[in-house]
Amino acid sequence: MHDLLSVRNLKIEATAYPPGEPPKDITIVEDVSFSLSKGRVLGLIGESGAGKSTIGLAALAYGRGGVRITGGEILLDGENLPVLDKAGIRRVRGTRVCYVAQSAAAFNPAHRLGDQVIEASLTHGLMTKAEARKRAAYLFGVLGLPDPDRFGDRYPHQVSGGQLQRAMTAMALCPKPELIVFDEPTTALDVTTQIDVLAAIKHAIEATHTAALYITHDLAVVAQISDDIMVLRHGRTVEYGSTRQIIEQPRQDYTRALVNVRQAKKGEATVQSNTQLKIEHVTAGYSNGFTVLHDVSLHLPKGQTLAVVGESGSGKSTLARAITGLLPPVSGSITFDGKALTPALKQRSRDDLRRIQLIYQMADTAMNPRQTVRDIIGRPLTFYFGLHGTAKTERVKELLEQIEMASGFVDRYPAELSGGQKQRVAIARALAAKPDLILCDEPTSALDPLVAEGILSLLMRLQAETNVSYMFITHDIAIVRAIADSVAVMHRGRLVRFGPKSQVLSPPYDDYTDLLLKSVPEMELGWLERAIATRKIESAGH
Repeated sequence: MHDLLSVRNLKIEATAYPPGEPPKDITIVEDVSFSLSKGRVLGLIGESGAGKSTIGLAALAYGRGGVRITGGEILLDGENLPVLDKAGIRRVRGTRVCYVAQSAAAFNPAHRLGDQVIEASLTHGLMTKAEARKRAAYLFGVLGLPDPDRFGDRYPHQVSGGQLQRAMTAMALCPKPELIVFDEPTTALDVTTQIDVLAAIKHAIEATHTAALYITHDLAVVAQISDDIMVLRHGRTVEYGSTRQIIEQPRQDYTRALVNVRQAKKGEATVQSNTQLKIEHVTAGYSNGFTVLHDVSLHLPKGQTLAVVGESGSGKSTLARAITGLLPPVSGSITFDGKALTPALKQRSRDDLRRIQLIYQMADTAMNPRQTVRDIIGRPLTFYFGLHGTAKTERVKELLEQIEMASGFVDRYPAELSGGQKQRVAIARALAAKPDLILCDEPTSALDPLVAEGILSLLMRLQAETNVSYMFITHDIAIVRAIADSVAVMHRGRLVRFGPKSQVLSPPYDDYTDLLLKSVPEMELGWLERAIATRKIESAGH
């Protein structure tokens, strides 16, 4: 079969600017080779920093942030992209090779979706406006979007996240490209939405016979859509083969670790009666009159983990904001160790603030990039305990050891840490206050599977050592199964199921919990097709 894309001995470099040191060149991708035929999908998988997105963007002859292609060839139907002049690159991008970003923020909120979907086709003179609109409507239908002939009249804010992601796929497919680069297109989606988007992307690729590079850090996801898989680490190829071989007979230790990754496991607490946090009939919303939480009641025993699970918009994070006092409830009460918590944060005592800490989803945005690890972890030590100087530094080092990071990290800045290290520092900052309860707001969702497993294991070990309680907000059922003692399932601001893990995750289920459990990708070929078929049968039954 003729190779549409042939990458040979690819080398990509960038310039690093270490603090206090002169700039230096670093190699971020080295000696990577693969080929891709029309109509086939190659999955690129690996941890953050493995070079996945860099390789994908290289297929567009693009290097972001000063990245340079310094060696090898990227042949698109025999044409070597890195040696093209600017006019040649403009001829390729948006016509022969298109890109689907991770975030739907790639859309301009001020323009209708249809106009944005057809823009590249018109800009490059590939078709008339009427032809482009007809093509867009066809693609909207292929991708399962509602009312395909009129869907393009909507603005980005008028559709869901899953619909936006499918619209972005339509935008890439509209110019009839030979190759599409999908850069983690479902990572930001809930599992219930992800399954529909995956199925739509797979169907669209088959219908248009387009080749695709599919970038992700989730092996279970890429197994559903790829013909072949390349496993990357530190910019180099670890293993490259058919999806079946990678999934069923991985040859390298790192690949085997990815295939066999199992979340940290803890048994469910046998007694769940020693209530520490009690939420009774809480309703909460925002100043515009929009109610997010409706009459929510649940409790969390001391030293245990309550997993709060549900899709985006279900009210999980709003519940956490109500507990911390960032969003005072409209009605209802929240008690902690038998004492009613003042609804508003600014009215709470310093000790109330200390006892309930929060770990955010994105450690990057939760840290000041101009502060060192010493400053970040040290701030609560000064605020709550008045520590300064040597005493504070020694306590920071103790906390670093507790999160399995050496004291040598104390003077590093966030930019000098990996994603997993940043999240560990965020955990240390929460621990610095010696809290009784930590609200964990999807702290592993942005991390690679092996790194996430390490963070979960750390959290479980810290709980065993300190008897701290966790409310763990997530949409990942695998995490719920791994770490929870009790589970609360939320949907559209309401509590639809609550109780011990063994009860909540056992049938009979309500319809939403059943859908949630059946939407978690499994590491086996054909899972996606079976899951979609099951949904159709159940929908027909209803």
